[in-house]
Amino acid sequence: MNPNQPGMFQPPPPPSSNGGGLKIPILFGLVLALLAANVYLFLQLGKTKEDVKELQASLKTEIQGVHEVAAVSSKASQKYQTELKDQLEEARRQQAMAVGQAKLDAQKKVDDLEKTLKQETRAVAQQMESKIGEVKEQTQAAQSKIGEVSTEVGAVKGEVAATKSELEKTIGDLKRVKGDLGEQSGLIATNGKELNALKALGERNYFEFRLAKQKNAQRVGDVAILLKRVDQKKNKFTIELTADDKKVEKKDKSINEPLQFYTSKARQPYEIVVNEVGKDLIVGYLATPKVQNVRN
Repeated sequence: MNPNQPGMFQPPPPPSSNGGGLKIPILFGLVLALLAANVYLFLQLGKTKEDVKELQASLKTEIQGVHEVAAVSSKASQKYQTELKDQLEEARRQQAMAVGQAKLDAQKKVDDLEKTLKQETRAVAQQMESKIGEVKEQTQAAQSKIGEVSTEVGAVKGEVAATKSELEKTIGDLKRVKGDLGEQSGLIATNGKELNALKALGERNYFEFRLAKQKNAQRVGDVAILLKRVDQKKNKFTIELTADDKKVEKKDKSINEPLQFYTSKARQPYEIVVNEVGKDLIVGYLATPKVQNVRN
């Protein structure tokens, strides 16, 4: 070791002759101590350098790992972003396709509706034309029928007028006579034609009968009539009337004579008129009032 090298321990100057021999060992011990301290420091410095190298290597490894992780993360991020962009583009494409398909479907539906509407309109128009043709035919037929009906109505009116005239003439020929009770009778019919005229006039209710001679009375209207005797040569007859549980005998009466009797149902008398006398047989009618009231 060079004693003139800077930083190195410089030995003390040689002791003076007056220090004695004690200072030399002390100085030598100090030199050894300093030498030992320098060795220790040198060793510690070397160890520190090794530690620094190891730390640098560790840091370099960690930094490299961080770079690798960052690179992997960056690649993953770029891949994810690319996938998101692809998905977005696909979604946009599908949306555009869906919108386009919806437009096509809507247009097709509109076209179908227009086609259907035209077809239905055409069918309705054809039906209307057919109906109009039928109505025209029916109108012509109706007009023809109206003409026929008008002719028939005219004929019926003529017949009605003739019937009315004949009815009025027949009614005008009918007579009113007094009955067997002395009461003025209504119009008397002597045959079927005159009886029909009375029915058409509608002033009274009429019940026709044809009674044969028998044991039990027969119901006519609301009364019972029993034919007891007949004289065909003299046109005479005898009957028994039952009304309101009361019996009245009309003896030896003539044809077309009003046989009168009262009941509890009317103020006016009932009338029986016999138009024909046969063998054990009489033919005629019962006339009753239209208004049925209880007598006082």
